[in-house]
Amino acid sequence: MIAPATIRTVFMGTPEFALPTLEGLCAAGLNLVGVYTQPDRPSGRGKQLTPPPVKQFAMARGIPVFQPLKLRLPEVVAELQALAPDLIVVVAFGQILPKSVLDIPRYGCINVHASLLPKYRGAAPINQAIVDGATETGVTTMYMDVGLDTGDMLVKRSTPIGPLETAGELHDRLALLGREAMAETLERLCTSTLTRQPQDDALSCYAPMLRKEQGRIDWTQPAMALHNLVRGLDPWPGAYTLLAGEPLKLARTRPLAETHDAAPGTILGADAAGVRIACGSGVLSAGELQLPGRRRLPAADFLRGCPIPAGTCLDP
Repeated sequence: MIAPATIRTVFMGTPEFALPTLEGLCAAGLNLVGVYTQPDRPSGRGKQLTPPPVKQFAMARGIPVFQPLKLRLPEVVAELQALAPDLIVVVAFGQILPKSVLDIPRYGCINVHASLLPKYRGAAPINQAIVDGATETGVTTMYMDVGLDTGDMLVKRSTPIGPLETAGELHDRLALLGREAMAETLERLCTSTLTRQPQDDALSCYAPMLRKEQGRIDWTQPAMALHNLVRGLDPWPGAYTLLAGEPLKLARTRPLAETHDAAPGTILGADAAGVRIACGSGVLSAGELQLPGRRRLPAADFLRGCPIPAGTCLDP
């Protein structure tokens, strides 16, 4: 039996998604000797330097914080070696760990990944699962190796994806699920019952980093596919079309099994229930809309300030 307080631990993470796992490590009584996170970045309209959420959490608790631009630099590796961690826990850190870092801790580097590996390796597993129309996802803890999310799996937690659930909503649920999976992983590590399961590369798929241009809607696609695109890119980068040449973001969509003979992208109707748009097959109803520089609004409020007559063609 290994006492958690004897495990010198370094945590590596950056965004909100990493916080529940870091909180769980603190609650478990691990000896947190350092937190590594990305450098402060400009944020907001004023572009003021803003510390990452993980940094704010660590500083409030007196945990030493390190923000290297590149983890692989020899002086950064030496600094990490001086901390003599027994374990490194990684959650959405934002940098690839080189072999020189992976080899440091005697209990290895354990990552919390937001998918049921080997599915959705890569930077945006939550978004890609929804865009693909998946009905189930989860989190996986794994031992890290030099590959991209290819290490041996340790603990999994699964959850259904709701038919209207957005990437933002699923993100928050998986962050909490990640804390649970890491807690079980740590318990098994301390009791020497942790087992490794190699990944089957033949079952893998890739979830690349999101790009703004992915959000442009192709109205020739089926309504269900576009519904999945909209919610999979909500809140960022958002799915959009063009209204009179101006980007129009759509959100809170519903696919409707209606037939029509209109050209894809044609407005079939617009009222408080939503803006109904013809697709390659079926109809997509958008419950919220947003123009550049303005707030996202429910359809009823949006239409009061910006009526869209039936027959209007989007993204001609």
